[in-house]
Amino acid sequence: MAQALATPLAPSLSLICNTIDRFSLSDTLSFSTPAPPKFGGLSIKCARVGGVEIPNNKRVEYSLRYIHGIGRTRARQILCDLNMENKITKDLSEEELITLRDEVSKYMIEGDLRRFNALAIRRLKEIQCYRGIRHIQGLPCRGQRTKNNCRTLKGKRVTIAGKKKTR
Repeated sequence: MAQALATPLAPSLSLICNTIDRFSLSDTLSFSTPAPPKFGGLSIKCARVGGVEIPNNKRVEYSLRYIHGIGRTRARQILCDLNMENKITKDLSEEELITLRDEVSKYMIEGDLRRFNALAIRRLKEIQCYRGIRHIQGLPCRGQRTKNNCRTLKGKRVTIAGKKKTR
């Protein structure tokens, strides 16, 4: 127990306090942050496509799925349009990454897609149609039954006091 209390909380961060004068109020603090690990002279970093860092250790088809708005079909379509091999992301050259970024930027992804969907739902709520009312009430709007399921939308069960089952 004593050893656990004696160990520092963040051993990787070193706090260096440089003071110019004992009585001066201008103390400078600097934090040294560790550099990313290097293997064979190469630093590990993720490729940035469409404003999202996609993983390096997976194939391009699966890495593209980390972008909101790109699923299995669209990722395959992008690879077919570019006539690109489905190789591991870290093996892509800079030219291939640039063409991939250009192709991905043609689609509505990430913030634009989220904004589009939010505006569509807001419009449904404003015109008070059936789907909009269901969104306001927090209930499913695609025709699912609500007697037993839909706990995700309805939230935790709330028991009603005084209600007993009748035979």
